Amino acid sequence: MAGPKAEKSVSLALQGGGAHGAFTWGVLDAILEDGRLAIEALSGTSAGAMNAVVLAEGWIDGGADGARAKLEAFWRAISVDGKYGGSERSLIDTLLGAWGGSNGVPPGMIWFEMFSKVASPYDINPLNINPLRGVVADLIDFDKVRACTAVKLFIAATNVRSGKIKLFNGPELTADHLMASACLPMLFQAVEIGKEAYWDGGYMGNPALFPLFYEAAGDDILLVQINPLLRKDLPTKARDIQDRLNEITFNGSLLRELRAIDFVNRLVDGGKLDKNEYKRVLMHRIDGGPPLAEMTSSSRLNADWDFLLQLRDIGRAAAKRWLKRNYEAIGRVGTLDLKAAFS
Repeated sequence: MAGPKAEKSVSLALQGGGAHGAFTWGVLDAILEDGRLAIEALSGTSAGAMNAVVLAEGWIDGGADGARAKLEAFWRAISVDGKYGGSERSLIDTLLGAWGGSNGVPPGMIWFEMFSKVASPYDINPLNINPLRGVVADLIDFDKVRACTAVKLFIAATNVRSGKIKLFNGPELTADHLMASACLPMLFQAVEIGKEAYWDGGYMGNPALFPLFYEAAGDDILLVQINPLLRKDLPTKARDIQDRLNEITFNGSLLRELRAIDFVNRLVDGGKLDKNEYKRVLMHRIDGGPPLAEMTSSSRLNADWDFLLQLRDIGRAAAKRWLKRNYEAIGRVGTLDLKAAFS
């Protein structure tokens, strides 16, 4: 997937994180606008999977400009201001409360968490209504996505019964696969595809890096990270403790993969592995820094359009800074200190 100015290529790994995925929208928007990077492959989970598929479908119709327009249309559609989903949106909003406030705990969160300890989504949402499904089905032409050869797509979900990660590839993607990647088990019933049931891919791959080792020709992987690895303050309130547990859980698989990359890279550099047989990954990362890290985990449920635009702008600024500082390194050296990231 290369524009007329593209000089180098990368594979993108897109984390999930609810509404915070609008930060990734901003990163992608800036990269597409810049035009110097070709995108060889996209690996995404949950909101990252949504961004990946929407970008690919928009590119088919109109190149970089088409992808940018499609991403904006998608995030506008799922915003509260977009009023998309009709009765589905109304039912979920009524069930959970109005998710107001960009940095505070949403008003309905405390009630929902207490209720979810004694009732499952099979009890509180027996019709399995998911407002995202309508957005995805209406906005994305999956026939085009499945036929897309411009970029390789890898969408992660978690197999409920085996506990293992499941990767869905571009040629097989449907709305069900995206719903599986974003299925929060306390809110929605498991998504059944064939004879298997799936939950959010973030539990086992947020995002999955390994398909980019084997399926992408290039060595550069750019991670767009939403969930902060480091929290300096000790959480002492129940809400903060739960938020931090969720962050740790959803970052666990990523840290293991970063450790594996560092290990293989050191073996290749030391001559213990044949560089013709093993890829020496050049790892890069764009994250939101303090502006994103200071937002509460609960704000991932805030679909207010102004908040999504704020996240998009943070993402655009972060991508522009990263390109300015690190563009020349792409194809030569990794810019992410792997050991510092996982140790």
